[in-house]
Amino acid sequence: MLRKTEEFLKGNYSINEKTFKIYRQAICDIEMTLKEYDEIREFNQLKVLRAFQEERISDSHFTNTTGYGLDDLGRDALDNVYAHIFKTEAGLVRPHFVSGTHAIGAAIAGNVRPGDKILCVSGLPYDTLLGVLGLSKKKNPGSLDEYGIKTDVVDLDSEGKFQFDEIQKALKNDKSIKLIHIQRSTGYASRKSFLVSQIAEVIECIRQVRKDVIIFVDNCYGEFIETEEPTEFGADLMAGSLMKNIGGGIAPGGGYIVGKQEYVDAAANRMTVPGVGGEYGATYGLMRSFYQGLFSAPHVAIEAVKTAIFTARVMEIAGFKVFPASTDKRTDIIQAIEFGDAKKLVNFCSGIQAGSPIDAFAVCEPWAMPGYDSEIVMAAGAFISGSTIELSADGPVREPYIAYMQGGLNFDHGKIGVLIGLSKVLEVQ
Repeated sequence: MLRKTEEFLKGNYSINEKTFKIYRQAICDIEMTLKEYDEIREFNQLKVLRAFQEERISDSHFTNTTGYGLDDLGRDALDNVYAHIFKTEAGLVRPHFVSGTHAIGAAIAGNVRPGDKILCVSGLPYDTLLGVLGLSKKKNPGSLDEYGIKTDVVDLDSEGKFQFDEIQKALKNDKSIKLIHIQRSTGYASRKSFLVSQIAEVIECIRQVRKDVIIFVDNCYGEFIETEEPTEFGADLMAGSLMKNIGGGIAPGGGYIVGKQEYVDAAANRMTVPGVGGEYGATYGLMRSFYQGLFSAPHVAIEAVKTAIFTARVMEIAGFKVFPASTDKRTDIIQAIEFGDAKKLVNFCSGIQAGSPIDAFAVCEPWAMPGYDSEIVMAAGAFISGSTIELSADGPVREPYIAYMQGGLNFDHGKIGVLIGLSKVLEVQ
């Protein structure tokens, strides 16, 4: 960092000298690690490029359909590009998914029926999915539980790893289990996210005793962080959000589902209605941004990973517990920091907000956000509302007061936001 840059940050953001001292050590410590992720980015960029070329994408695919959206060439071709990238039979990429949870919910609900059971093998799912399954404290009309579709959970062990014996035992003893749910990212749990190799191991464990169950993976935050994806190791169905990695910070919303044709078709019937499925759905001029966002995604995702690694190292030096550690192998863009203090949590999020290009003047206050059982503090000064591939941070205001930071369209901005956040944390006695 130029001395001129440091003086600019001190003068405009009141970043203290202790924070800069931590920065200088951290950036030196992680130099080689960042280069390793550049090589992953290079491979994934080539993978996406080849998918575009194989599907013969042209500007004629930047469609602008309205009404029913029948025969939308751009929409249908994008489905094929996604299937190509994830090495699956089919894809379903739509602006009509309002969030990752919506896409995940459609994928699951479309493939289970009354009397079936869902088995979550990576512990309790992310907060917003609890309402879909019927596991939240507040009962939500229309949850799967109301339709006689129950959910069991196999907790992770004390080290945050899959309990293979317990998973196999559940599958052997309960033939009503129809779908396995695996959450790649940590969510609001105090654990590391799962590497693709770890997901491959649990898929193999499941197949040893049951070949008839549908294996579903929540892939949110994980796209393009490794060179392979869970669908390359036997996952039948997978879903995620275009407001995260794979939208590249350009797609203004939407979600995707990929997997075996019959399971994607069933999910499409849940997204719309049976008999309509994925054949309907206008795209309203969004296809250019969907294609461009996907093409940019390998680069943007690794910029977010660099920001996460940098955050881990500065927070380690500052004395905070982080997971993953700065030296851990990454499989998603999330960085968790345990503050152990509500004010430090709020101050960190406030710093991220203050370093944002949008709504930098806003004050972060905890609030009762729909879909969550605790008050949430959230920093999200993004060009796209709710986008978590853009630099953002949030966390439940409950012990042990963990902030979950993710995103960063470019590393230069990510560093600045994190330094402002750290400086504000160090102000708390």
